[in-house]
Amino acid sequence: MEFISTRGNVGKIGFIDAFMMGLGDDGGLLVPHEIPVVSAETLKKWQELSYQELVLEIFALYTNGEIPGQDLKELVHASYETFRDPEVTPVRKLKDDLYLLELFHGPTFAFKDIALQFMGQLYTYVAAKQNKKIHILGATSGDTGASAIEGVKGKEGIKICILHPHGKVSKVQELQMTTVLDDNVLNLSVDGNFDDCQRMIKELFADLDFKAAHHLAAINSINFVRIMAQTVYYFYAYFQVAKQTGAKQVSFSVPTGNFGDIFAGYLAKRMGLPVGKLILATNENNILERFVLEGVYKPGDFRATYSPSMDIQVASNFERYLYYVLDQDAAQIRRLMDQFKTDGEIVITGEALAKVQAEFGAHGVQGQECLNTIKQYKEAAGYLLDPHSACGVAAADKYNGEPDQI
Repeated sequence: MEFISTRGNVGKIGFIDAFMMGLGDDGGLLVPHEIPVVSAETLKKWQELSYQELVLEIFALYTNGEIPGQDLKELVHASYETFRDPEVTPVRKLKDDLYLLELFHGPTFAFKDIALQFMGQLYTYVAAKQNKKIHILGATSGDTGASAIEGVKGKEGIKICILHPHGKVSKVQELQMTTVLDDNVLNLSVDGNFDDCQRMIKELFADLDFKAAHHLAAINSINFVRIMAQTVYYFYAYFQVAKQTGAKQVSFSVPTGNFGDIFAGYLAKRMGLPVGKLILATNENNILERFVLEGVYKPGDFRATYSPSMDIQVASNFERYLYYVLDQDAAQIRRLMDQFKTDGEIVITGEALAKVQAEFGAHGVQGQECLNTIKQYKEAAGYLLDPHSACGVAAADKYNGEPDQI
């Protein structure tokens, strides 16, 4: 397994180097040179594994043996022993054709815990092995920051600085970040929105001399290890639903603003998981919905919503998907991303757009629809959805009639 950049000027590096590079040194995002494909026979064997055992099997496809097996096992078990449910990401039935994957059982109640608890352990491991002081930089729309801080607070060899948009994260999330008093944690609020925070982080990573001198590391989903870790729960969810229903294929409806969570599902599908449709659920900040429906990727006016973790206009992981849609043409990606920087817009048409629409559905859930969905499922199923999950459920209902959905 080797990793390359979507823009073609970083290549072929190993797992630890890719983890530490975070954002590609050429400004692109790191992806596997070849996506590993899992056979149907292997999938059948994996169906009986615990979550931690499944993590080890999937990670082994990407880590090149750069972390000794026993060390990796200890890192994984330390990462998930903090979760409140022994299944880590259990699946709950809402109705006959709809299941909910619960991703809130980690220490900060955010789905980001699933990746960031592991990344915190891995950064500590690398800092000790390489005798480095690692400086982690991250931007958050609410949930990443608290989760990242929880993963690394008090750990040797690491300092973390998180930027969040002032007044645009929930009070609980703000307190989760700003009340941590460990010496290695710094929080900064930014007069702007999440996209402003993320732009600052990317500009710092683009200064390669500064990045190298201070051992800068990325905690956002620009780091491929975030995607790799999130891929696991798509496999685990499929196995749980298949055991309950006998389903041969499932579709996933995913609330997403930064395209990282749903890209992990896309990666799982490319790896051989029998996924039907990937349904992209957004809110009023629906740039991704417009891309799927019309092929136009263009930020609009920022809107504050009931689901603030998805209040994002510029999706950090969009470039990864664009790379695969455009047949891994790094030169074309460079041109398009340069064009986006100057014109603020990317447009795809023809076969490429047809490919997007074959793989994805999309639905932008407005505020009242989100609230109505919460009320509906509380009354019908006795389940209280959070606003982000409600967006995913509302989008799933819009696409009702597909294979069993999560």
